[in-house]
Amino acid sequence: KNAAVGTGIGLGVTALANAGLMYAERRVHAAQQDRIAEAAGPLPEGTVGRWHSSPTVPIEADEQGEVVVSRVIGGGTFFCKEIVFSVDSGSGAKVERAFYTATVCRDGTRWRWATAEPATSRWGALQE
Repeated sequence: KNAAVGTGIGLGVTALANAGLMYAERRVHAAQQDRIAEAAGPLPEGTVGRWHSSPTVPIEADEQGEVVVSRVIGGGTFFCKEIVFSVDSGSGAKVERAFYTATVCRDGTRWRWATAEPATSRWGALQE
């Protein structure tokens, strides 16, 4: 019966829902980054490959594009690659492409996203 308590509960539920959605979005974006890194890792410099990501939680659409290694960095146990990748949206003759850059590095046998600050226009905010 208290309006302040009701408002507080409503704000708390909204904040919790927003935090849950943001967590799910970060997980989807991390999976997209993993797919791009996995596609870029085995590519020699200058070679174009394809990547595709299908989120397990349907909060965003499937995405795909191309990736090319523009530069190799390091050597031995420290091995990274600068990449340029595209994200295709739409279909058929109406496909639109956006381009981004990132760095991926080899972590043992796996290639991982190494860019500290992803393109904020693409993913909105810093990733975990």
